[in-house]
Amino acid sequence: MPIYDRQTTLFALCFQKFLRLQQFYFLFICDMNQSKRYFFQVLLWFGIWTVVWVLNNTQPRFLFENAPAFVAQVLLLGGLVFYAAPVLLFKKKYGYFVVLSILAIAVCVFFSSLDYMEVAVHRGPPRGLRKPPKGIGIVPSKGFIHFLLLTLSYILATFLETFVFAKKKEEETAKNKNEKLQTELKFLKSQINPHFLFNSLNNIYALSVIDSGKTQESIAYLSDMLRYVLYECEQPLVPLEKEIAYIENYVKLFSLKSSKPYPINLELEVANKGTLVAPMLFIPFVENALKHSNIEKRDNAFIRIKIGSDAGKVYFEIENSLPQQQKVKDAVGGIGIENVQRRLLIQYPDRHDLVVAQTSLSYKVNLSIDLYGKN
Repeated sequence: MPIYDRQTTLFALCFQKFLRLQQFYFLFICDMNQSKRYFFQVLLWFGIWTVVWVLNNTQPRFLFENAPAFVAQVLLLGGLVFYAAPVLLFKKKYGYFVVLSILAIAVCVFFSSLDYMEVAVHRGPPRGLRKPPKGIGIVPSKGFIHFLLLTLSYILATFLETFVFAKKKEEETAKNKNEKLQTELKFLKSQINPHFLFNSLNNIYALSVIDSGKTQESIAYLSDMLRYVLYECEQPLVPLEKEIAYIENYVKLFSLKSSKPYPINLELEVANKGTLVAPMLFIPFVENALKHSNIEKRDNAFIRIKIGSDAGKVYFEIENSLPQQQKVKDAVGGIGIENVQRRLLIQYPDRHDLVVAQTSLSYKVNLSIDLYGKN
């Protein structure tokens, strides 16, 4: 392999490792608080200065000439981390930040570039003002070198503080968004419970008028349903079998209003009844079907419910007949369907498919949920 190709490959590998090290460095330092980040940067630059001192054969003169620069660097970083960045930069006072940064760097460079050793021993003019020996060419002054180092450390520290601030702001935004969604979700679930109770009490009231002997049985169903709603529905996820049992109890409670069975068919194709789903997603569709199918008349009326699960997906399908003359809606109205649509958007974003089809004879809902987000 030619020397040029080897050098190019070596440079690419070194640059790649540098990027990985830089990524690890930022992730590591982001977990620190303000004080720890400051002391970490001070230690880092102390290590860099120490390495340079060792490369200069640990000459005492190097310490005398550059110790003021390190002290100025420490003060400069402290002013940035504890004042300039949080008070000016992050509060969008960019003009004040730029002016203060330039003045601080200029003052630090001026005082760090004074040749304190020459002044102390009275050896003539400051070393930076002396002409370089013949044959050496142009040698950068100590002030210029300190300017580069202090500016570099200040810019890197500014970038680091900005990166940490942006990351924390992003985490805070995500946290606030999640808290807002959870609050909205709790509100939606709290809407379901009174709605369910209102419908159930209506059913029991109608049943007590028709056949008081079945009232005790209906109260037993209602007790089981309330226990599920009040205790288990507080969890974000519940076993699918409990959702199914809730729907069965609801249909049984409704069916007690008549001595003759209603044309309601419930079909189950559940591979794993322990599959976890969000609670109270299906019952609003069942309530809607019982309300609008005119099932009490039985003539050409029907409700078909199908629930299935397999390979991380849950399927719910319900179809009900529609009367030729639409029923007049009650004054209270329902909030179930819109409620479920919003909950699906919150709990299963881009992981559900809700299709509603209506004809003059029937109303059909197909809902499929991808529980684990796999296509």
